[in-house]
Amino acid sequence: MPLTRRAKQGLAAALAAGSALTALAAAAPVQAGAAAGTSSAGTSVEGSPVTCVSDQPGLADRLERDIATALHGHSKASALALYDRTTATSCTFRASTAFDSASVVKVTILGALLRQAAEEHRLLTSREVDLTTAMITKSDNAATNALWRQLGHAGIQHFLDLAGMRDTVPGPKATWGRTQITAGDQVKLLRLLTSDNHVLGERARAYALRLMNRVVPDQRWGTPAGAPGTATVHVKNGWLPLSTNGWRVHSVGVFTGGGHDYGMAVLSHGNRTMENGVTTVERAARVINRDLNLQKAS
Repeated sequence: MPLTRRAKQGLAAALAAGSALTALAAAAPVQAGAAAGTSSAGTSVEGSPVTCVSDQPGLADRLERDIATALHGHSKASALALYDRTTATSCTFRASTAFDSASVVKVTILGALLRQAAEEHRLLTSREVDLTTAMITKSDNAATNALWRQLGHAGIQHFLDLAGMRDTVPGPKATWGRTQITAGDQVKLLRLLTSDNHVLGERARAYALRLMNRVVPDQRWGTPAGAPGTATVHVKNGWLPLSTNGWRVHSVGVFTGGGHDYGMAVLSHGNRTMENGVTTVERAARVINRDLNLQKAS
């Protein structure tokens, strides 16, 4: 959803402040990890486990510790999931917990439209190209409304079924921003966008990633925080304030090129302000981007 001038000013201040943060709150005690290069025994933060597995020695333990530290103090109102194909790494934290989607659902809407077009053996129309471009690169709500109506709940659910996104529930009627999503399902979608599969063809995947790479500058916060300069960044964010659970602030991102092949979804609610939510998401994203790229940088 496009930011107002006031929101942009607040966000800029939050990002500037966030970049100066070098100390994070201490996490709960870390449990002993398993042998290097395998599954870790798990790290618990405020009663919820961060669980990682990896083929790279020591990486699972390091990610668990750093994610737990980054989310300490906000762990009960956040969730994440990630994968890295180059190291056969994956992590989850409250990955099956449901959140109101806000605008990150727009990637799902795009996927549903691309699947529909493929089943109808056609390219996107010029109108659909305009709508999808506005929806993803600018987070335009009017364009999203039009595509949501065009696809209908049946079209969205058809795509979810094919994608195996079983924990995602489309929002009632026209309220696409109240779609129930999980970090686990969001990562399933990111994996579909970055590998051969029977749901989205190569051309459709390239189109979706191209739009996510062209998101306007003031919406390129979140999961890109701390991403290496050698990576091509694809991102979609969402933010939504409601009377219950405060601000929902989410970010999904995919990182390709230059030897990179990973993605992550970081979700949060219960934030007092949008800027608080951005800070929470970016704390987690920074340690993930750092840890996944330590070996490449060395």
